[in-house]
Amino acid sequence: MKKIVLFAMGLVLSGTALAQDKVETTIKADFVNEYIWRGLKCGDVAVQPTLGIGYKGLSLTAWGSYGLSNKDDVKEFDLTLAYSIGGFNIGITDYWFSEGLDPDARYFKYNTHSTNHVFEANIGYDFGPVALQWYTNFAGNDGQNKSGRRAYSSYMEASVSFRLATVDWTATAGVVPFATTSYGTSGFAVTNLSLRATKDIRVTDSFSIPIFAQLTGNPCSQKAYLVFGFTLQID
Repeated sequence: MKKIVLFAMGLVLSGTALAQDKVETTIKADFVNEYIWRGLKCGDVAVQPTLGIGYKGLSLTAWGSYGLSNKDDVKEFDLTLAYSIGGFNIGITDYWFSEGLDPDARYFKYNTHSTNHVFEANIGYDFGPVALQWYTNFAGNDGQNKSGRRAYSSYMEASVSFRLATVDWTATAGVVPFATTSYGTSGFAVTNLSLRATKDIRVTDSFSIPIFAQLTGNPCSQKAYLVFGFTLQID
């Protein structure tokens, strides 16, 4: 995995040298009252920074989540290598958590049975009216199935985006197809039903702050959440 990331960085950096004006950079941070991910609660009030670079459909993105109100919240740092063309996208994500199989929370420890990393592959297509995504863990600290073996934990979701009353909306339905301790499922389960609304609040003629609210229900765990947040981004 380290070789893949280094190779991708080399591609991106070489592209930067050849075409500076075509490279896209993302620098932003979300602030949320709760960290909810695929219908699971992962933390309380948090800041979630993003740093990304992209060139001709190839992108490398770093994303993190750090608790602001609860010192016991698990810290997260993810690296995603992705490629998209038209409506098609594919990618690999390296998730790292401050809790896991390694009690010392060492980032550069990748041993299968003692790492805090989880490696996930995804593939998807945006058809316009609806977008579909499939995710599967293929290495690292994955969950277990009913037999106590690696579950190859998977998650699939469909999302629909639309605009209503000057607000951007996204409706999402997500399912876990197999039993896994990663998502707390004993078989096929609906884990994420959410509706998200986003609107830009204009501060000045040249600066606005996107704010968002999201209602999420997890029928599998019988939990529901209401998330509010805002984004600060450097254009």
